[in-house]
Amino acid sequence: MNTELKVVEKESRPDEPEPAPSGFKMFHRVLDWITSDRMQLINITERINDIVRKSGIRDGLVHLQSLHTTTAVFLNEWQDALIHDVKTFLDDSVSREARWRHNDPEYSDCERKNADSHLRGMMMGQTLCLQVRNSSVLLGTWQSIILAEFDGPRSRSMSVQVSGV
Repeated sequence: MNTELKVVEKESRPDEPEPAPSGFKMFHRVLDWITSDRMQLINITERINDIVRKSGIRDGLVHLQSLHTTTAVFLNEWQDALIHDVKTFLDDSVSREARWRHNDPEYSDCERKNADSHLRGMMMGQTLCLQVRNSSVLLGTWQSIILAEFDGPRSRSMSVQVSGV
């Protein structure tokens, strides 16, 4: 039996976007927070769910992107003892007192001396993409969306994009 695979290539032209499926929508907001501590964890689950509800999108995706290199966004359980443990883990994993070149005027022009903050942000990541089901972020029983501040206190922004039907 001879089966042949036929590959069809379609030329993509940036000036002619493909039509979106019927009913497909995109909704975008930039949310702001003012943090109060150098390292701070903030449960942002309800605020993100509010944006998802306002988007009018019932099923799809929500993409979260921190607009800073010294913050992170991640999922975990929101429980006081665990939040304390997360902070301790981050402090132990990336020492603020280490001799980082980013903090050394011989190598860097950064006056904030925040190499540890950048490294923690890199380690934890600045984006999340989550499913939206029934106009709500799909999360497990104990999951919360957490914004991590590593170089506060500061004003912080996060882009939230909801797409779907």
